[in-house]
Amino acid sequence: MKNLVFLMLLSFSLCGNATEVKPDFVVAVDGSGNFRTVQEAINAVPDFRNKTTIIFIKKGKYKEKLVLAASKKNVKFIGESLLETILTYDDYNQKKNIFGEEKGTSGSSSFYIYGEGFSAENITFENSSGPVGQAVAVWAGGDKLIFNNCRFIGFQDTLYTYGANNRQYYYNCYIEGTVDFIFGASTAWFEKCTVFCKKAGYITAASTADTTKFGYVFNNCKITGDAAESSFYLGRPWRPFAKVVYLNCELPALINPLGWNNWGKETNEQTAYYAEYKNTGKGANANQRVPWSHQLTESEYKAYTLENVFQGWVPQVK
Repeated sequence: MKNLVFLMLLSFSLCGNATEVKPDFVVAVDGSGNFRTVQEAINAVPDFRNKTTIIFIKKGKYKEKLVLAASKKNVKFIGESLLETILTYDDYNQKKNIFGEEKGTSGSSSFYIYGEGFSAENITFENSSGPVGQAVAVWAGGDKLIFNNCRFIGFQDTLYTYGANNRQYYYNCYIEGTVDFIFGASTAWFEKCTVFCKKAGYITAASTADTTKFGYVFNNCKITGDAAESSFYLGRPWRPFAKVVYLNCELPALINPLGWNNWGKETNEQTAYYAEYKNTGKGANANQRVPWSHQLTESEYKAYTLENVFQGWVPQVK
């Protein structure tokens, strides 16, 4: 097989650290790997394998509607180039299936992740359908997911963190969108991420279960974008018990001074938990925040550790 020695002893840099990996499978559109498509590589992973299966994906745009089944556990995607390894599709909410029915929000996703222990590095995940309503790039429905140095590209409903019992860790990632572009019920921690706000809207639409203690945690993140001043809210509750906190984040002028929105239901103000701690920037002024949001005390802030939020699971990234 072409370049087999090179591929099996591949070395490259991830987040500034040199890492040598020996992939189990290589995907390449030019035929130089084991497979030409990502789905073929996923299908080749043994069901319920306890060890990590590494899939190296060479540069290229892979237009595939991907499914990582629950039986495909501990799968790791590593892209050759963050900007040039792109997994993309173009479904959207109102697009029709073969029966003439609308696909819906969940049906619009480019990539479905059910498998526990999935991780990805140096990958761009995209829904390329444009500003056509709900169009999910990643439906993240597994537990103990890790995304390291990845991009999530879309407009409305870009990243769907699905499942109230799932824990997900996003490190040094880039996420962009318009309305509710980070949404769902999972407990998700965003560390050192860049969140890019396009046009106007709401960054989060959490649907945290009433029995779940933590929802979304944004820590040391940078909120940026080309949206107009005061045109974005930090979040609104998709479900009544939504929980979102921003800790030590940079908030620009595009953040509305009120900070949070109740989605047109005053009753949500009694159940949703929205909080901030030591954020900076023109959008971080707490004086005009809605009165039902919180500014964390030092004591309350100490509860936000990975081990505590993830109930003992501490994700590791290099």
